[in-house]
Amino acid sequence: MNIERHKMLTETPIPQLIVKLSIPTIISMLVTGIYNSADTYFVGRISTEATAAVGVVFSVMAIIQAMGFFCGQGSGNYLSRLLGAGNMKKANEIAATGFAMALLLGSIVAIIGNLNVHSIASMIGASEASMNDTIAYLRIILLGAPFMMGQFVINNQLRFQGSAMYAMVGLLCGAVMNIGLDPLLMFGFGLGIKGAAIATVAGQMTSFIALLIGSSKGENIRLSVMNVRLNIHNILEICNGGLPSLIRQGMAAIATVLLNRVALAYGGDAAIAGMSIVTRILMMLSSVLIGFGQGYQPVCSYNYGAGRYDRVKEGFWFCLKYGTIMMTIAAIICIIPSSLIVAWFRNDPEVVAVGSRALRWQASVLPLLALSTLTNMMLQATGKGLQASITSSARNGLFFIPLILILPRILGLTGVVMTQAIADICTVCLCIPIVAKELRKME
Repeated sequence: MNIERHKMLTETPIPQLIVKLSIPTIISMLVTGIYNSADTYFVGRISTEATAAVGVVFSVMAIIQAMGFFCGQGSGNYLSRLLGAGNMKKANEIAATGFAMALLLGSIVAIIGNLNVHSIASMIGASEASMNDTIAYLRIILLGAPFMMGQFVINNQLRFQGSAMYAMVGLLCGAVMNIGLDPLLMFGFGLGIKGAAIATVAGQMTSFIALLIGSSKGENIRLSVMNVRLNIHNILEICNGGLPSLIRQGMAAIATVLLNRVALAYGGDAAIAGMSIVTRILMMLSSVLIGFGQGYQPVCSYNYGAGRYDRVKEGFWFCLKYGTIMMTIAAIICIIPSSLIVAWFRNDPEVVAVGSRALRWQASVLPLLALSTLTNMMLQATGKGLQASITSSARNGLFFIPLILILPRILGLTGVVMTQAIADICTVCLCIPIVAKELRKME
C-alpha cells in the first residue's frame, strides 16, 4: 500500500479532496466535450447533410466509447478498492487485464465494422442525401476504435488511482491535435468530412500515447503484458464494475439511433442536424457534472474499500449540492439564447428551429441531472452492480426508448424534441428511493 496516497484519500477533508481531484477531471471532460463538438462545428460549414452524417455516426462512436468505459470503469473501480485494501499484486493484474480487453474489443470492432460499413450506415439512420458522407466519415472513425477504447481505459485507471492530472494532460493533448487538424485537413487540404474523421482519430491516437506515457510516471501502476490475467474472476469483476457504464452508454447509442430515425421521419436531415447539435451542446455542459462526479468516484471507491462509509456519504452530499448549482447556471445560460447557440453550429433556419426548441426543453431539466448522475456514480464506485445498472439504463433506455417511440406519434416533431426532458424527470423519480436505501445501509 502506498502510505502517502492512502493518507490523502482517507484523511484529507472531503471538500478539499474532491475539488482537488475534480478540477483536472472537469477540465478533461470539458476538453473532451469541446473536441467532440469541433467536428460538428467545422462540418457545419460544409452542409446540413454533412452535419447530419456526423450526427448519425455519433451513435457508433457512443458504442465504442461505451465499450472503452466498460473496460476502464470496470477495472478502475476494482483497482481502487484493491488499492484501498492494500492488495497491490491484484491491482496490477486487473489494470493490465482491463487494458488488454479494450485493445482486443477495439480491434474486433474496427475489422467487423469496416466489413459491414454500408449496412451500419443504413441501420443508424443515414438518409439517401447523407449516405456518402456518413460512410466516408464512419470508415475512418471505426479504424480508430482500439485507440479510442484504450485511451478511455487508461484515463479511468489513472483517475481511480488519484492521478487525475495525468489523465487531464493526456486528453488535452488529443483535443489540441483534433481541433488543430480539423480546419487544416478539411479546408486546407480539401478533404472535407474525411478530414474531420482523420483529425478525430489522430486526436485519439495522441491521447492514447500521452496517457500510456502518463501511466508509467510517478506512483501509478505500470501496464505490463506480463500481468494480463484473462480469467473468470477478473472478467467478472470488470463486468460488475463496468456493466453500468456499458448499459448507460450503450443505451445512449441505441437511443441516438432511434432519435435519428424518428427525427428523419418527422423533419428530414435538418431535424437530425438540429438534434445532433443539441446533443453535443448538452454533452459539453453535462461534462462539467460528470467531471465533478469522476473526482468523487476514487474518493468513494477507495474509502468504501477502507471501510470509511462516513466519507463516502459526505462526498455524495457535497457533490450533489454543488452539482445542482452548476447545472442550474448552465440551464439559464442555454434557455435564453438557444437560437443563437444552435445557429453558431449551423445557421440553417430549419436546423435552428428544431435545435432551439430541443435545447430549451433539455436545458430546463439540467438541474435534475446532478442527482441521477451522482447516484449512478456512487453505486458503481461501491460495487453495487445491479442497482447501478438499473439507474444507468433508465435515462437513455428504460424511459427514453419507449417515449421516443410513443410521443412523436402523438405530438409529431414536438414529441421528438421533448422526449429527453421527460425521460430525465422519470429517471430522477427512480433514483431517489434507490440512493436513499443505499445511504441508509452505510449508517
